Amino acid sequence: MSETQPTRTRPQPNTAPREGASPSTEVITPRLLRLELHGYKSFANRTEFVFPTGITAIVGPNGSGKSNIADALRWVLGEQSYTLLRGKRTEDMIFSGSEQRPRMGMASVSVTFDNRDGWLPVDYATVALTRRAYRSGENEYFLNGTRVRLRDIQDLLAASGLLKRSYAIIGQGLVDQALSLRPEERRVLIEEAAGITAYQRKRDQALTRLAEVEANLVRVQDIVAEIAPRLKRLRQQVEKVQQHRLLEEELRRLLLTWYGYRWHQAVADLEKARTAREAHEAALAEQRQALQALEQRLQAVEEEQERLRAANEARHRHIAALHREAETLLREEAVIVE
Repeated sequence: MSETQPTRTRPQPNTAPREGASPSTEVITPRLLRLELHGYKSFANRTEFVFPTGITAIVGPNGSGKSNIADALRWVLGEQSYTLLRGKRTEDMIFSGSEQRPRMGMASVSVTFDNRDGWLPVDYATVALTRRAYRSGENEYFLNGTRVRLRDIQDLLAASGLLKRSYAIIGQGLVDQALSLRPEERRVLIEEAAGITAYQRKRDQALTRLAEVEANLVRVQDIVAEIAPRLKRLRQQVEKVQQHRLLEEELRRLLLTWYGYRWHQAVADLEKARTAREAHEAALAEQRQALQALEQRLQAVEEEQERLRAANEARHRHIAALHREAETLLREEAVIVE
C-alpha cells in the first residue's frame, strides 16, 4: 500500500437514526473504538487512535505511517503472513531504532471493539484484543487482559467475520485484482469476504476427523482380522489365567490357614520355651549357690592342706635334725667303744 493512499477499512455501521425512531435510542455505536500501538514498526512511542462516529479514511503525507496502521490491524487480528505485513520475520514488526532512540525489545498492538450489541460471541460489552511480539520470536495474545491462544482469537474472529482472510481490511490494488480474476478465483474471494471461510474450515476439520475415524476403523478391522484366528487360543489362555487366579486365591487361603496354625504353634512353643528357660534359670541359680558353697569348702580344704603341709615340713626338719644328732651320737659311741 502506498503511503499516499488512505487505508481502506470496512464501512462503519450507519449512525443515523431509523425513520420513526427516537434518535436517543436508535443510534448504533461504531464497533471499532480504539487502536493502540507501542513499539510496532515506526510507532516507538505509545500511540492511541480513537475512531469517532463517521470516520472514513486516515490520510497523511508519505512516511507518516498510514500503511503501518493497516499492518497493525492485520497483525493484531492474527495475520501470520509476514509478506502481507511487509516483513520477513517477527523482528521486522518491532521498532528497529533510530538516531535518537535505541531499538525496542517488544511490539504491542491493541484494538478495542464495542460489543454491546453482541456481534462478538463473548460476554463483554467492550472487547480488547492485544498481540505482543518479542525479538526471540515469541508471540502472545490477550483477550481483555487474559492470555489466550491464537486459535481462540481465530475462532472468535471467524464467528464475527473478522478472520484474517475475510477482507475486513482491503489493501491497495485488491479491487483491481478482484476484477481481473477468473470467475472461479473471484468466487473464492467472494466466499472469503462473505465470512463462510470459518464454516469451510470447520467442514475441513470435520472431514479430517472423519478421515481419521475411517482410518482408525480400518485399523480396528485389520486388528480384528488379525486377532480372529487366535481367538480360540486366546480363550484357552483366558481360561488358564482364570484357573490360575482361582488356584492362587485357593493357595492364598490355604497359606493363610497354614500360617495361622504355624503361628499359634510357634506361640505355644514360645511359651514352653519361656517356661523351660525360667526353670533352667532357677536350676542354674541353685547350681550357682552350690558351686559357691563348694568353692568355699575348697578354699577351707586348701587352707587346711597348706597348714598340714607346713606342719609336715616342720616334722621333716625335726626328723632331719634328730638324724643328724643320732649320727653324731653314733660316732661318739664308736670312739668311746674303741
